[in-house]
Amino acid sequence: MARLVVVQQNSSSFSPLASSLSDFGGTKLQTQIQLKRKSWQPKGALHVSASSTKKILIMGGTRFIGVFLSRLLVKEGHQVTLFTRGKAPITQQLPGESEKDFTDFSSKILHLKGDRKDFDFVRSSLSAEGFDVVYDINGREAAEVEPILDALPKLEQYIYCSSAGVYLKSDQLPHFEIDAVDPKSRHKGKLETESLLESRDVNWTSIRPVYIYGPLNYNPVEEWFFHRLKAGRPIPVPNSGIQITQLGHVKDLATAFIQVLGNEKASKQVFNISGEKYVTFDGLAKACAKAAGFPEPEIIHYNPKEFDFGKKKAFPFRDQHFFASIDKAKSVLGWKPEFGLVEGLADSYNLDFGRGTFRKEADFSTDDIILGKSLVLQS
Repeated sequence: MARLVVVQQNSSSFSPLASSLSDFGGTKLQTQIQLKRKSWQPKGALHVSASSTKKILIMGGTRFIGVFLSRLLVKEGHQVTLFTRGKAPITQQLPGESEKDFTDFSSKILHLKGDRKDFDFVRSSLSAEGFDVVYDINGREAAEVEPILDALPKLEQYIYCSSAGVYLKSDQLPHFEIDAVDPKSRHKGKLETESLLESRDVNWTSIRPVYIYGPLNYNPVEEWFFHRLKAGRPIPVPNSGIQITQLGHVKDLATAFIQVLGNEKASKQVFNISGEKYVTFDGLAKACAKAAGFPEPEIIHYNPKEFDFGKKKAFPFRDQHFFASIDKAKSVLGWKPEFGLVEGLADSYNLDFGRGTFRKEADFSTDDIILGKSLVLQS
C-alpha cells in the first residue's frame, strides 16, 4: 500500500535565493508594488471553511506551476499530497518566500512516491488513500488519466492543465474555448485527455494556458531574452517581428486553478488562461529589457527559411500569431490577471534570473549563424 510521507521542514531550499522581496535588483519597481507582491493572494478566491477542506492530490507539483499552486492550496487549509517519482526535492524555498512561510508549508505537504505510468500502482495506491480532488499538472496522455479515474470513483473534481496549443491554427483570432481544435497538434494527448474526461461520469475542469512565464520557469521563454540582454547581444527575431503572441504569469495561473475548485460554474468547462494583453515579438523583447532594467535592445530580423539550424531551436515561440481570449474566465469565474506584462516580467527577473538562477545555460550558436549572415548581407 502506498505510504504518505510528511516532508520535514529541513528539505532542500532554493539556495542561494534570499527570502525577502525587498532586495529586488535590476528593475526600478515602486516600493508599494514590491510590498503588494510579498504575500500574493488570489482575489475572489473561494472562502474555505473547515467543513469545505478537501483532500487534494496534485499529479506533479515540484516544478513551476505546481510549487505556486500547492502553496495556495495549503494556505487555504486543504490537505495536499504531491504524487511524484521523488527525483526532485518535494519542497524548495521559493524566491521571496520567508523562512516562516516555507517552514509552515513544508510541515504540511505530503508526498506519494511513484511513477504515474505504473498504472497498477496508481490504481492501488490512490484507491487506498482516497482523494476528493485531483489537480493534474503534468498529464500528457489520456492513458495516464484512466487509472486515476478508476481508482477514485467518488472523486469530486478532476482539474486538468491542458494547453491552448490544442487549437487549430486559424486566421481569425483570438482563440475562444469553442474554436476548432487540432487532433494532430503536438498537444493531441491533452486534447484526448479532455475527451476522456468528458466521456466519463466525472466532474472535470480543463485549463488551457497560452505561454506561461514567471519565476522558476523551466521553459526558455523570458529566460531566452534575459540571457541575450545580459550579454549585451542583439536579439534575433524571425521575419517581421510583428507576430502577435500572449503570455500569462504563473501566479495568475495558480489563482485561476484555485478559483475553479469546488466552483459549480466550472463544472465540465474549459477556460483559456493567460495575460490581459497581447504583444508582438519585437514588443516582447523591449518589454523584457524594460522589466530587467536594460537598454532597449537591437533587434535583428531574419528569414528562418534561409537557415539550417539542425535540431536547435533559434527562437522560443512558434512563428505565427497565437493568442486566446480570456473573457470566459473573467466573466464566469470572476478571475482577472493581476500582473501586467512588464510588471510580471520584472517579477520573474527579480526573483529568478536577476539573482543568478536559471534553468538553461546561454547558447548563442544559432544567433551567431544569423548575425554572421546578416553582417555579410549588410557589407
